[in-house]
Amino acid sequence: MIKKYPVSPKRVRKIPKQFSWVDHRLVREGYIEQISHPSGILYLFLLTVSDAQGLSYYSGPTICKRLKMDQTTLNQSRDELIRLALVAYKRPLYQILALDPVDSPPIEERSGEFQPLGQIFKQMMEVRT
Repeated sequence: MIKKYPVSPKRVRKIPKQFSWVDHRLVREGYIEQISHPSGILYLFLLTVSDAQGLSYYSGPTICKRLKMDQTTLNQSRDELIRLALVAYKRPLYQILALDPVDSPPIEERSGEFQPLGQIFKQMMEVRT
């Protein structure tokens, strides 16, 4: 096993008191490969400024100013993140969505009903085979 040491030990990152984090599945499950650079920048910004529920009220003009992005690019980036089910938006509110498994049905197709645990495991096994 390779031992890793910080390059700059005096600047080791600590988890801040405010809520902000990035789910590793963004990379592991290929989401990051599906988004354009402007959409990635918008997603990172929203992750950074969102609260514990993933909510942010930043306005379009403020986001454009902070990200040096025009309104058309912001609209396209937001639409891309919505299409990929990474973000929900209802003006003026953005919500960073939990990452679901890549093969899960789109949100609108889910029944919202509880399933027995045995049924869930059965479905998981069917996906693997």
